[in-house]
Amino acid sequence: MNQLPPLNPLRAFEAAGRLKSIRKAAEELSVTAGAVSRQVQILETYLGTRLFRREARSAVLTAAGEQYLEEITKHLNGIRDATIKLTGERSQSRKILKVRAYITFASKWLIPRLSSFHDANPATEVRITASLEAVDFEHEDVDCAIRLGDGNWPSCEVDRLASNELIPVCSPDYRRAAKLKARSDLTRCTLLHSIARPDDWMHWLNTAGLSGIDPFAGLKYQSSVMVYQAAIEGQGVAIANQNSLSLVACTLVNNSAQGGPGGTFYNTGAHGGCTGGVGSGGAIHNFATG
Repeated sequence: MNQLPPLNPLRAFEAAGRLKSIRKAAEELSVTAGAVSRQVQILETYLGTRLFRREARSAVLTAAGEQYLEEITKHLNGIRDATIKLTGERSQSRKILKVRAYITFASKWLIPRLSSFHDANPATEVRITASLEAVDFEHEDVDCAIRLGDGNWPSCEVDRLASNELIPVCSPDYRRAAKLKARSDLTRCTLLHSIARPDDWMHWLNTAGLSGIDPFAGLKYQSSVMVYQAAIEGQGVAIANQNSLSLVACTLVNNSAQGGPGGTFYNTGAHGGCTGGVGSGGAIHNFATG
């Protein structure tokens, strides 16, 4: 015999043998006692041996039943442990909220706000993953996503979270060394770029009315987190989302009093299934001067 026994009968047998009662096993499995008895009989027929001696008030294991229960319990416990390790679900009453966000927004804006959420919702476990890709709620195991855009995503429930104001920033030492006093001084600076948001400098420079600066020249990094760190290290001037600077404000200074709206961050959730989310840039074209 090289195949698994029928799993529902196996589960019924394990519960009845562990609890030493058909009735208690039925209560645990939310079925009738007759259903448990039938499942045990199916397993006994499959194995070709008796597992229980039927008595009026209890289910007494035969010698073969005791040995079989001991062996399968180790494996069923292993399955339970593997499932808990994978899902982290130790209680059916604990809710899992799976959130997708940009890594910089998650680390600088979302995570600092989670403590109050956890205090108010102790039975909810938040799991955050980071990605620049659009979210396909129909095919991905995600409950909601934070994306940058105009909020116009059909079939999604959308809530506005924060505006995305762009400002140029650098370290105090770099500002002194480069003698930055006005926006026009940026012509002699190294610009720092996020590969994920390649047009931010272009939009800000257009809004500021500055010419003679190549908006795509300079040093490039995979994420805004890397860009901010490069700015802290004095490698140049970064274009930053003001909402993301709360944890690095002590080491970065704003080079200009003028910011610009770079779109809006929205929380999107599946509503009938959708492919939600806009790549970096989103409604960043809605720049306004002033």
